[in-house]
Amino acid sequence: MPKLKNGDLFPHIEVSTIADGSLSLPADLKGHFGVVLFYRGSWCPYCNAQLAAFVRAQEQLAELDIKVVALSVDDEATSRSTADKRRIGFPLGYGADAQALAELTGAYINSDPVYLQSTGFVLDPDGRVITVVYSSNAIGRLMPEDVIGFIKHMQEAA
Repeated sequence: MPKLKNGDLFPHIEVSTIADGSLSLPADLKGHFGVVLFYRGSWCPYCNAQLAAFVRAQEQLAELDIKVVALSVDDEATSRSTADKRRIGFPLGYGADAQALAELTGAYINSDPVYLQSTGFVLDPDGRVITVVYSSNAIGRLMPEDVIGFIKHMQEAA
């Protein structure tokens, strides 16, 4: 399970989403900066805090043309409940194949029960990884303030 590095093209992933049917990553983010979040599940307080932070930052993210997608192994009903409870307006994927995503991206997985550990990818408008945060357990994750600061810095440097 090699880790993705800066400059790598994000691998093709089909994501079933609660609102839009499905997304094709990175193609559906093309032309925008993208954030792809793997979260542990609705039961994880750290993941809920992360998702809530991205919801609160939606206006700032939109101003910088940053699109967010989050996904987990949770089933559709659980994901829908999470979206309703957290008022998530960005695409929320469900039913992720943890093993397949770990093999494609290098994300850590928990073996019993099976779920993806928190992993956050920031993609450029061409779908290339510009930074990634891999967590091997509950803490250590990508937060919107970091993404916003990073993208602002990149835009100012360009």
